[in-house]
Amino acid sequence: MSTDAALGRRERNKQQKLERITAAASELFAERGIDDVTTQQIAERADVGTGTLFLYAKTKGELLLLVQNAHYAVALENGIVAAAQISDTLDAIMALLRPIIECNRVQIENGRVYLREMVFGDPSDAQHAEALRIAGGTEQAAVTVLRADRKIAEEHAPTIAHIISAIMFLTMSANINVDLTVDEITEDVRNQVATLLGR
Repeated sequence: MSTDAALGRRERNKQQKLERITAAASELFAERGIDDVTTQQIAERADVGTGTLFLYAKTKGELLLLVQNAHYAVALENGIVAAAQISDTLDAIMALLRPIIECNRVQIENGRVYLREMVFGDPSDAQHAEALRIAGGTEQAAVTVLRADRKIAEEHAPTIAHIISAIMFLTMSANINVDLTVDEITEDVRNQVATLLGR
């Protein structure tokens, strides 16, 4: 057997294990929330040893990032598509943010832990870096919307987008907002962004 064939099989095997771990973590986190799931339970459902699990993610927080990053990337893409169809700046920004807010509130505690891990985790870790890349993509998409508005100076768009991102993430993660619905969170974010934009 050639080295290339063995390497190909090894890589496929690693990818299959990663997919099983991601699926198991996703299912268990959705069913019980991150606080009520152990890494042992994830390993058992994925049919891997705990040692193998830790090769892919060192903590439950990293496992949550692995799972949520995929969901957030899809939400961001949906938001970008929705925002591109709207000419009003505030409405376009909210069309961009709404799918992300919805994604964050599917399992509220998971969403809050995800945001904490993103902000306070080690940015050199691959999953944390990916979460930060998605957050940066959200800001870049907001910059695109803002630069289409002639009332907003082009050089101010990145700073405004950064503030909008902070508004959304703080509103979603604040303890006081834990019981708010998606619509209530969205309305709160909208009111803050409207004030920022002077609307």
